[in-house]
Amino acid sequence: MTAPADVSPGDFRAVLGSYATGVTVVTTRAPDGEPVGLTVNSFTSVSLDPPLVLFCLDREAGSLPAFETADGFAVNILSADQAAVSNRFADPQAARFDGEGVADWSTGAPILADALAALDCTVHARHDGGDHIILVGRVRRLAVLSDDEPLIYWRGVYRKLG
Repeated sequence: MTAPADVSPGDFRAVLGSYATGVTVVTTRAPDGEPVGLTVNSFTSVSLDPPLVLFCLDREAGSLPAFETADGFAVNILSADQAAVSNRFADPQAARFDGEGVADWSTGAPILADALAALDCTVHARHDGGDHIILVGRVRRLAVLSDDEPLIYWRGVYRKLG
């Protein structure tokens, strides 16, 4: 058996960048009730029965403590015209929720009013994922909120369908 070749982080990122993803903002509430959220494209479905989804969170993320202690989180799928929302939630210095209309569903995690779709989840499991933590959520409520097209991320830039 041949030993695996070394994989550089740059090469790994370049190859994975060839896989187009949707863009989400994942939200929760800190223990003091303050809304917490960040842009995430490492989101996927896991299971239909029970309905499970997951996302991966960098262990260096400032929002990690809130997600480590929260009982729930929401996944807000962004529409094609929400690149500015994605950029704001990706900026650690930004006032991420300023001017953002939100609703609270069953878990209390903020649902972005203008999102394309949303899933409200209770934490099902947390797993080690190397330099990330993998959060698995059980979907408790979900809705398509708009008929707009999704925001796509591919090779380091936002894209639109068509």
